[in-house]
Amino acid sequence: MLKQNLQQKLLQKLSPQQIQFIKLLQVPTVSLDTRIKEELEENPALEDISLTNINEPEEQYPDRDPDDNYDNDNEGGEMDEFNIDDYLQDDSVNDYGSRYDNNGDDDDDRKEIPIAVQSSFFENLQAQLDLLPLSDKDFSIGKQIIGSLDDDGYLRRPIMSLTDDLAFSQNVMAEDEEVEDMLKVIQGFDPAGVGARTLQECLLIQLRRKDVNDPVIKKAILVVENYLEEFTRKHYDKLERSLSMNAHELRAVVGEILKLNPKPGDSNEVSTKQMQVIPDFHIKNNDGVLVLTLNSKNAPELRVSRSYQEMFQHYDKASQKDKKLKEAVQFVKQKLDSAKWFIDAIKQRQQTLLKTMNAIMQYQYDFFLTGDDKNLKPMILKDIADRIGMDISTVSRVANSKYVQTEHGTFLLKSFFSEAIQTESGEEVSNKEVKKILEEHIGKEDKRHPLADEKLTEILKEAGYNIARRTVAKYREQMNIPVARLRKEL
Repeated sequence: MLKQNLQQKLLQKLSPQQIQFIKLLQVPTVSLDTRIKEELEENPALEDISLTNINEPEEQYPDRDPDDNYDNDNEGGEMDEFNIDDYLQDDSVNDYGSRYDNNGDDDDDRKEIPIAVQSSFFENLQAQLDLLPLSDKDFSIGKQIIGSLDDDGYLRRPIMSLTDDLAFSQNVMAEDEEVEDMLKVIQGFDPAGVGARTLQECLLIQLRRKDVNDPVIKKAILVVENYLEEFTRKHYDKLERSLSMNAHELRAVVGEILKLNPKPGDSNEVSTKQMQVIPDFHIKNNDGVLVLTLNSKNAPELRVSRSYQEMFQHYDKASQKDKKLKEAVQFVKQKLDSAKWFIDAIKQRQQTLLKTMNAIMQYQYDFFLTGDDKNLKPMILKDIADRIGMDISTVSRVANSKYVQTEHGTFLLKSFFSEAIQTESGEEVSNKEVKKILEEHIGKEDKRHPLADEKLTEILKEAGYNIARRTVAKYREQMNIPVARLRKEL
């Protein structure tokens, strides 16, 4: 038997406008321009003022009668006479961009940065393959090998898999030995080390291209072939005993190996191109007074299309409304609402960004004045959320992937948030200050006898920071600093 029950639930649901605002809030300035262009393409009722010539309406519409008057009260006559081009643009409708563009960017600053056109890593390899006098079969094998390399320039797939790919995808029946022979040809290409299957093979390829009669090169090859693990772990004492070398000879061998490129591919170039940072905020020091501005360079001035507004009024006042007309009115209304929501979301995004960043600037005022990490105060998301009266998640979205440009450099907003550490005097300081002290002592250490975590803990305790060794190890790992043994140098 079925039983009917009444249940009362309290659910939090977000409106489409709220969801749109949340998504826009976490988008950094470098990606905002792309997001706005997507919306402009999808919604014809949304316009970019910078792309429209609104200052010379007479030249834009030379055939327009100056006595014609199109206002909101005009019913517009018959529908078949309706022409979108007859309507002029109105600067006053939902124009938000100019009131936020406080950076004084000139037109010259808005020019696109030219990008140098250059061949990619794989195109260079293919060009070298094209120059070789190869049979069609060998050329297909070489092309398959190049296409199977990863971004580091390594061949991670087994030879048998390449042979199967050639058979099934290109109908080329090749033996494993033929693929091996062609791989050796590819390994002779530039950059040196390309086509290697392991780090050891990559280093050996590069060393064997040098003068193998040089005693240092010979010993370097011997180290890579037989003692690579000891070399990577910096067990230099063991290497000296095993190879009967003194410290001077070992230093020369180690220096030669360190010159080699462990990643001959273009992965480093790709990551370098992706490291371009466009700051979301600018902070200037005006005679001891900090001035905050929002970078609106990638946010064009948007407004709702006047044409669509008058189109909607024209359709809505039509005497006869059939099914098609109702559908047209509904479509236009939907686009108009969507455009208004998007503009409101952009406006709310900029207001929230400024409000949050201003609170961060006031909280860390001394740091922005001096640029000294020791002036950073302990600050968590809740501190800023309480100041601006918003949720912690909102502050987190603002701090995510956003940068601020100051006179002392460009910083990620997340870097200003840190936990508090209590000194022996009872004062609370940021853990950034402790990390800075650690970095300074590690930078000044004797690399032949680097400081262990226990010694670093003692140094911090002497400076008044009573923290545990495991905390020192955690901070060291967060700064990507290896343990003492791996920092050792000859």
